[in-house]
Amino acid sequence: MSIYKELKGKVAVITGAGRKAGLGEAMAKRLAQEGCKIVITDIGYADSKHAPDTAVGTSAEMQQIVDEIVAAGGEATSVVCNVLKDEDVAGAVSFAVETYGKLDIWINNAGVGFLMKPILEMDVSEWDTVLGVNLRGTFLGIKYAAQQMVKQGHGGKIINIGSQASKSAFAHASAYTTSKHGMNGLTRVAAQELGPNKINVNEICPNHVTTGLGAWQNEHFSQVSGKGYDKYMQDMRDRIPLGRPGEQEDIAKACAFLCSDQAIYITGECMNVSGGEEYH
Repeated sequence: MSIYKELKGKVAVITGAGRKAGLGEAMAKRLAQEGCKIVITDIGYADSKHAPDTAVGTSAEMQQIVDEIVAAGGEATSVVCNVLKDEDVAGAVSFAVETYGKLDIWINNAGVGFLMKPILEMDVSEWDTVLGVNLRGTFLGIKYAAQQMVKQGHGGKIINIGSQASKSAFAHASAYTTSKHGMNGLTRVAAQELGPNKINVNEICPNHVTTGLGAWQNEHFSQVSGKGYDKYMQDMRDRIPLGRPGEQEDIAKACAFLCSDQAIYITGECMNVSGGEEYH
């Protein structure tokens, strides 16, 4: 059911949205439900040891998500986009405009959250991959989306997908935590610079969500913590005031709100969506 009627006909691009059960898929489907025209992007194929099949959205998966949105009565398409490449990000903007005539919403969702090691064991290529996708990719998304929005002259919405690691530190996640802390600063600077153009720039900071990546993190950290899976997951539930980890739809709801006119006076915010686990 549509809640934000003003979103009908808006054009939204979501990076890193090509994996089933991911945050990108949930946001795409929620915005499509609100009447947005959706462009799904992802890398499309495994291109290196740091971007394996298990960690990227393939072209086939992207098409599956598009087909499901269309079958539900929405409008969507997809395009391959490696957020590390200027030409790909600029091309995704051009694709959206050529396909749907404009760009209203850009969501920087692409990220790497599976290269988790102690600092003493982390290779510089792994560090560079995480910082590159999570931070450089967000910068490029903001830059090229905002250029188009400024050109159009009617404002827009840019949403960056951060993490609880945007606010708090986690052992074995040095690169990830650094990248998400950096996203806070980038979000705030972009909000200041783009505010005069009526472009709202905000960040959503989820706690743990059991996406495909989240399932891997559950297994990984239950092992490195020595707790075992059941104890690790129960401890997670116990420290969250609302008693459960996040769900994909929790993030999708927050995204739809920030894209709507109800959030017209909100910009530069790094908003926790964490069931009360993260306060600052």
